[in-house]
Amino acid sequence: MQLSDAHISPSGTRYWRAGQGEPVVLIHGVGLDATMWQAQMTALAADYDVIAYDMLGHGESPLPAENATLDDYADQLATLLDELAVPAATVAGFSMGGLVARAFALRHPRHLRAMVVLSSVFDRNERQRSGVRQRLAQTREQGPAANVDGALERWFSPAFRQAQPECIAAVRERVTSNHPDGYYRSYALFGTEDDFGADRLASIRVPVLVATGELDPGSTPDMAHKLARQLPDARVYILEGQRHMAPVEAADQVNDLLLDFLDTVHRPSLQKERLG
Repeated sequence: MQLSDAHISPSGTRYWRAGQGEPVVLIHGVGLDATMWQAQMTALAADYDVIAYDMLGHGESPLPAENATLDDYADQLATLLDELAVPAATVAGFSMGGLVARAFALRHPRHLRAMVVLSSVFDRNERQRSGVRQRLAQTREQGPAANVDGALERWFSPAFRQAQPECIAAVRERVTSNHPDGYYRSYALFGTEDDFGADRLASIRVPVLVATGELDPGSTPDMAHKLARQLPDARVYILEGQRHMAPVEAADQVNDLLLDFLDTVHRPSLQKERLG
């Protein structure tokens, strides 16, 4: 499936939609856009109504306000679901998208069926905070291209970067072509809000899958376990040998993981559809 047939919602959000069944929403990471989910849309659309959209400040969606918070990003998703007449969905967020998913779960719980937090951040230590503050300062001064080379090294394994130069070039182009204001405002939230809503996480009572790469230096396995311990109904999965961009580098493995989780959450309705 090629993500070529994009739509623009009445509120201005660019999105793609494919398949039928229980709704599943995919939220990309900072500096990227919904096209990162191409492999997941292809795999999930056989059984699910899959929606992938551009966050505020990314792709062709509107810029966030200068003082935007994660709640504004959560509200963007709630508005999109209302516009698409989707009452509730499973929401899967990657990296910053995981923070938006958490904000959505806290702010719009009636619209959430289940949640996936993939390669996302929680409770950074001081060394990690210092590193992201430095990258944020570089972004303010130099724009989206400031630290893209270091990002690509963190995101992909050396073997993948060597074997898939066209993919790496496409990701580089996507990051560096971001609107400077949209990118910086989003990155600032990603860089500072890793503990967003930490004191309220126990109120998220839907099934949650928390997963990350074994070798992800920014969204570590320790973070995944710490986040899951704050959630009443969470499981953790560590993708062996993977870095940050597992949905791209290990698409088949991530697809199997998502389908297994979704089947557990939605099995009764799926079985009815398959038998009917």
